[in-house]
Amino acid sequence: MSGTLYLIATPIGNLGDLSPRAAATLESASFVAAEDTRVTRKLLSHLGLQKPMVSYHEHNKASAGPAILARLLAGESCALTTDAGTPAVSDPGEDLVRLCAENGVAVQAIPGCCALITALAVSGLPTERFVFEGFLPVNKAQRKERLQGLLGEERTILLYEAPHRLRATLDDLLAAFGDRRIALCRELTKLHEDVARTTLAQAAAWHRENEPRGEYVLVLAGAERRPENAVTLAQGVELVLERRERGERMKDVVRQVSADTGLGRNELYEAALLASRER
Repeated sequence: MSGTLYLIATPIGNLGDLSPRAAATLESASFVAAEDTRVTRKLLSHLGLQKPMVSYHEHNKASAGPAILARLLAGESCALTTDAGTPAVSDPGEDLVRLCAENGVAVQAIPGCCALITALAVSGLPTERFVFEGFLPVNKAQRKERLQGLLGEERTILLYEAPHRLRATLDDLLAAFGDRRIALCRELTKLHEDVARTTLAQAAAWHRENEPRGEYVLVLAGAERRPENAVTLAQGVELVLERRERGERMKDVVRQVSADTGLGRNELYEAALLASRER
């Protein structure tokens, strides 16, 4: 009989947030598969545990995954941990879960900390419907394409971001979406935890003068819901292109069509620009 893969949610900062069930599962598991064995060793030491460990992360998952699966099929149980938070959420554990499911190995989640849910709860933005986008692509073209795909998204949008990329990301979000509400949730549950509830323009301006520090979860307001009889983005683009063909300047046309229809100026401009290139 095969063993079980346990997904252990670990603290995102405060060690007191580890659940008794998670601690008991770590103790009983045959071995631990860790994103970083040094980080997990500190957690196990805090619990007074010594466990056999293997490394499982983005760069070795192709070889480590089948090796872990073989041990599970042989009857061992494995506790999977990420450095902080819930394994398999924006994490290579997703691939190990899929591998186990394809081979009939039981997978059990031991719930606990999750940075995105923690940030959403304290953001002050709508929580009933949301979409998680993880980290935006580093490649500029891919990032622009991802943001374009989110322009009409009405649900609250959550993103992860590292401090060295925060300034560029805020500038890109402001250029794509205009001045929406945003909550910047930094170092959640840690000593210097901070939640800044502001707007994209204010956040971008503040961080140009102040060095970003710590890991961030960005919680961004979704697009405003348009009335059912409102002009669609595609219809707005057609209005822009029709007037462009009459020789009017793109920026002037976009400004007027945006004011007449309620469509976002940046969103309309980007869509019209793309459509004009394709014609």
